[in-house]
Order: sequence, then structure tokens, then C-alpha cells
Amino acid sequence: MSKKSVAVVMGGYSDEYVVSLKSGQLIYDSLDRNLYDVYKVIILRDEWYFLDENNQKFQINKADFSVTIDNNTPLKFDVCFNIIHGIPGENGILQAYWDAIGQKYTGCDFYQSALTFNKKDTLAVLSKYGIPSAKSVYLRKGEDIHVDEITENLGLPVFVKPNQSGSSLGISKVKEKSELIAATEIAFKEDDEILIESFLNGMEVSVGVIDYKGETIVLGITEIVPKNEFFDYEAKYEGASEEITPARIDDETRIRVEEIAKRAYNSLGMSGFSRSEFILMDGIPYMLEMNTNPGFSPASILPQQAKIYGISITDLCGNEVEKALNKK
Repeated sequence: MSKKSVAVVMGGYSDEYVVSLKSGQLIYDSLDRNLYDVYKVIILRDEWYFLDENNQKFQINKADFSVTIDNNTPLKFDVCFNIIHGIPGENGILQAYWDAIGQKYTGCDFYQSALTFNKKDTLAVLSKYGIPSAKSVYLRKGEDIHVDEITENLGLPVFVKPNQSGSSLGISKVKEKSELIAATEIAFKEDDEILIESFLNGMEVSVGVIDYKGETIVLGITEIVPKNEFFDYEAKYEGASEEITPARIDDETRIRVEEIAKRAYNSLGMSGFSRSEFILMDGIPYMLEMNTNPGFSPASILPQQAKIYGISITDLCGNEVEKALNKK
């Protein structure tokens, strides 16, 4: 049986590309070489390239996502393992392109990617399935910001966040009315749409959900104890948080979180890795967001959860490749 060729596609157009390269390296190292020929492809805003074992670059042909090395026959990949965090790998752009050229890839389709990258729309859809979230106000750049009306409606403190941005970039916790306008300006630097959300005073948990061997499973529930005010970029990627797996919650709450996390995943028609963030308040999980390409470096939450669940990284990644190969 000939080995299938897998391109681990990493990088991206945002500041998260550094994290994506670490995630990609773990997947590249973990895929079973008895089953697959594994390659690296880096996608950056300025260039898309294949990186060989000597760190030599070869340009990707965007017409069919192939690469030609030393004037040999072009190499086409059986599967692209998408591990780009943020744009263009997590918002549907790359998936739509791959669909258009007939390239198989891991993870969810372009629609699910685009939807989940939009926090407002995700929460609106999931509310129809009985999944609660914080009260919020949605604003577009250039619209008037009525500070008194917003704080009267949502109370204080509030969170101000970009609507479509990964990794907690541009998020502020606002405790005083006088801080609100400045916080919106920070969020608008990341996106032309922002959300202002009421403060939920409870435990934050991060829930890994995947479809594994034909079944939707919750890999684990991780309690987030940030050293900062909240789970911001520094807490997420620079060690400024304590992550406790499994979370310190009773069985009744655990079952409720697992049920709601699975319902969210299945309701959206998800596939592949996902990590959903919730705030637990009075035993009720309130949804914050769903990440469809969560961090996958050795220190990231999802690999930690898989280890505790008893699924090796090799099996976890191999499962994704096999699903992609068998997708019609």
C-alpha cells in the first residue's frame, strides 16, 4: 500500500502565526511515518511555500496547491492538515479555496469555519439550541457609541472584544464608564465589528470536543485560572494562567458542560478539533466562543486533554487525516 502524502499547513496572516508554527511542528512530528509521507507548508500573507528538511523554500502553485521541487513532477498532497489559527485557516477562506480546487483537508468546512469565527453569529445560532450566553451589544466601526445606554443595559464591568478575531487579541475588561470608548478603539484595531458583553462572574472552562472514530467526544474540561484579569493573549500563550484538567467541578455540573459542549458542536455540524470557552455561573455554562483550530503546541490545552483522556497525539492526528481521506 502506497503511503499518502500529508501537508501540515501552518502560519497565517495574523500575529498568531507564531503559535501556529509550534502547533504545526507538533503535528508534523506526531504523524505516523509508516502510514504517511509528511511535509510542511507555510502560508503567510506575502508568500506560500513548501519547506523541505533542509529548510529550503519552494513556492506553492496556487492554481492547484502543488509544489515542484528541482524541476521534478509536481507534488500534489492527498490531504492538507490545516493548523492555521486565525485568518485564513480558521475563517473559511482557505477551506473555500481548497474546495474550489478539489483539495482534501482536515477540520470543518468553510461554512462552519466562517460562522464560528464570527462570535455574534455563532452565539445567535446556538441560542436557538438552548445554549445561553452573556447579554451583549454589537457595534460596527463608525456607529455612535451610547455609553450610558450600554452600561445601563449591561451593567459594569463589561468585556469589549473584536467580533472576528482569534486568540483574545484586542479584548478589554472595562470597570468604569470612562474607560469604554478607549476599549472600543482597541477592539476596532482588530476588527470593524465589536461586541460589548455583560460580565459573567464565574469559573472559566475550556472544553475540547472532537469527532473521533465516528463519535462526538468531550476530550476534557479545563479550568482556567488567569493571573491577569481574564484569559487574554498573555494568559493563553505566555503562561500567565493556571490550567487545571480536569476542572474542579461536581459531577452534575461536569455532565451539564459535556452535554452543552457536544450539543454546540453537533448543532453547528462541526468536524475536527474544537475548543469551546464557557463561564460557569450557578452551575450553568454560558458560551463565550468556539475555536475550530485551537492551539496545538505541546503546552496547549487540547493536547493536554487528549493525554489525560488516553488518546495519543499520533492517534488524534491520524484520525483527522483518515477522516479527510474518506470525505466525499
